[in-house]
Amino acid sequence: MKSVIITIGDEILLGQILDTNSRFIARELAALGAETVEMRSVSDEKGEILRAVDDAFKRADAVIVTGGLGPTKDDLTKNVLAEYFGTELEFNPQAYGWLEEIFSAHPERMNAYNKSQAMLPKSCTPLRNKKGTASGMWFEKDGKVLVSLPGVPFETEYLFPAEVLPRLKEKFHDLLLRYRLVTVYDIPEAELAMKLAAFEDTLEEGLGLAYLPSAGLIRLRLTARGKAVDRLDGFFNRLLKALDGLSFETNCADTAEEEIGRRLAAGGVTVACAESCTGGNIAHLITARPGASAYFLGGVVAYANEVKKNVLGVRAEDLEKYGAVSEPVALQMAEGARRVTGADFAAATTGVAGPNGGTPEKPVGTVWIAVAGPKGAHARKFVFSHTRERNIGRASVKALRMLLEEIEKA
Repeated sequence: MKSVIITIGDEILLGQILDTNSRFIARELAALGAETVEMRSVSDEKGEILRAVDDAFKRADAVIVTGGLGPTKDDLTKNVLAEYFGTELEFNPQAYGWLEEIFSAHPERMNAYNKSQAMLPKSCTPLRNKKGTASGMWFEKDGKVLVSLPGVPFETEYLFPAEVLPRLKEKFHDLLLRYRLVTVYDIPEAELAMKLAAFEDTLEEGLGLAYLPSAGLIRLRLTARGKAVDRLDGFFNRLLKALDGLSFETNCADTAEEEIGRRLAAGGVTVACAESCTGGNIAHLITARPGASAYFLGGVVAYANEVKKNVLGVRAEDLEKYGAVSEPVALQMAEGARRVTGADFAAATTGVAGPNGGTPEKPVGTVWIAVAGPKGAHARKFVFSHTRERNIGRASVKALRMLLEEIEKA
């Protein structure tokens, strides 16, 4: 099954919001075994939407559209799709009933604009949206499918797995796309590619290896299509042998945030953080995953030395003698975070993120990372890059890896 994802909205094209819907849907489709051949964003204009849908139907078996389903006059998707499928809008009692349920606690809040969301194209199957007022819509034409979903990310993230995936599985029985992931740490992408060149030369038709680099790690995705699916596991084992000698993990989720959250939850412990150069990014990575409240107690962004001293208990004489970017300060920050939050384990970062502030002794990219737990604390020094964003990202991932290693040793 080939798919095309279309996002509708001027706000995306103007760069005012980030299109997370396409990423989410593409991942869900890949897990199902479908192949996304195009992602496309178009403006809130009738002609642009019609052209995008028509082009997509020529290339794909399933077209997934998000956006333009709100109650206001600039939400055109329903009208455009009704025209495309040669039908008209009509009052849908089922969709109206769903609206009444949503507004049952405050019926006075349902106005004419909300009621208009029960007007749907005759030929569509409405999809119940328990997270919002706009129903999803399922269309079929010449054996192909178009699904229209709201643009609000948490509504799409509910509707797609709950209402769309089961229908796609029922309609398309020949989904043949599978992949395996492995995360590799502490090696540049070019160096890893050289190490894997001989392995890549052995890949047969239908198999492909993709490099997905991010701060501090590279995720490798080995993909198999069609008949090659039966050979995926064998080639994945060959890939792991080719990685011998490197630091890597195979039991990984699709993102660093999910991987970190899964492993922390499995550990049954609580964690905290104290951050200087990473500015709260570690806390963000941990709390990006639902359920983080079960294991993350809190964090302190201690940018100023006064906060390091007054909140985390870092000794003034150590700040004066060694400087903020030092092993003693990192250790005391980690121990302080553990003490003030009551967490089982804590991680701390202090460094020179850049682009300014470096010295010959402590150049830009110098970071001390410490972890503390019931058995004590230890710290390591790293020198990353000259790029601020990379330094923050790599330090955050490295701190979380050290934290997880400490938990596993306990």
